Amino acid sequence: MEGLTPRQKRALQTKKEILETALQLFNEKGFDNVTVDEIVNKSNYSKGAFYVHFESKYDIFVEKFKEIDEFYVEFYETLPKNLSTTEKILQLVEAQMNYMENEFGFDVIRTVFMSALLPKQNHYLIDPERTIFSIIKDLINEGKELGEFSNDIDSNEVCMFITRCMRGTLYDWVLFNNTFDLKEQTVKYINSYLKGIKA
Repeated sequence: MEGLTPRQKRALQTKKEILETALQLFNEKGFDNVTVDEIVNKSNYSKGAFYVHFESKYDIFVEKFKEIDEFYVEFYETLPKNLSTTEKILQLVEAQMNYMENEFGFDVIRTVFMSALLPKQNHYLIDPERTIFSIIKDLINEGKELGEFSNDIDSNEVCMFITRCMRGTLYDWVLFNNTFDLKEQTVKYINSYLKGIKA
């Protein structure tokens, strides 16, 4: 917050308060039962203030995903250098699923997938500029350089497969109403795939 003008600080505080109010309401009433009017009334801001920061109530979740992208960077930097690339990927996947289940929670993830089905040209979940894509791609390239993965594989294609597996398992977890171990299943599927691209 250092270096920001008072106006910029107020804007960030407004956005934060609207975001927290919206998430609280979604948790209490369910996403579908909350309107933008309710969010602004409870947060004591105007509708105009809401739309300065968010295009719609679905964009609340984009902000949540920006949080997890920050988590990815922090977690990636703590991975021991002596781990194999496979182990680094699997630990990242396990940490991601733990974060999704415990920090986001079932209802938020369900709502995120519902919003992802709405017509949109660019959805944040599949934005190739997202941090998770860069990290996975870096790890795949590291594995190729170290001779752990086959040099015949296409890093972009492998990255897409792994991240698709992450999203797919999360989606299945929602469909099956949280009745299987999210971390265990995702790690199991991705580990099977990584074995297939070994050098």
